[in-house]
Amino acid sequence: MARIVGVNLPSNKRVEIGLTYIFGIGRNLSNKILNEADIDINKQAKDLTTAEVDTLKSIIERKYQTEGALKRSISSNIKRLKDIKCYRGERHTKRLPVRGQQTQTNSRTIRGNVRRTLGSGRRPSTKKT
Repeated sequence: MARIVGVNLPSNKRVEIGLTYIFGIGRNLSNKILNEADIDINKQAKDLTTAEVDTLKSIIERKYQTEGALKRSISSNIKRLKDIKCYRGERHTKRLPVRGQQTQTNSRTIRGNVRRTLGSGRRPSTKKT
């Protein structure tokens, strides 16, 4: 089992998909990394040699911000927005959608599934009318 940046890659998946288990790496970035390392994207993660794993580690650590460092930078950016009290920071503070989504009906997940009207959270009646 290959371990890169503190994450175990699933051995039964292709390397292209396995790299996406690392926070901060998606499909496009995994394809770029594999092209740079000259590794076939259809290769299984269990078939990687130690040299290939080492090249993947070095490329990811040298060029990209992943896992803990990326999470810290995201949280520090959100904290900065809250400190300067800009609009986006205020939306983060109030736990509302930040990027312009409508809130009257569709922000259930960010607001914690709050139902404030009388009929919106009721079960349907058992008998037909």
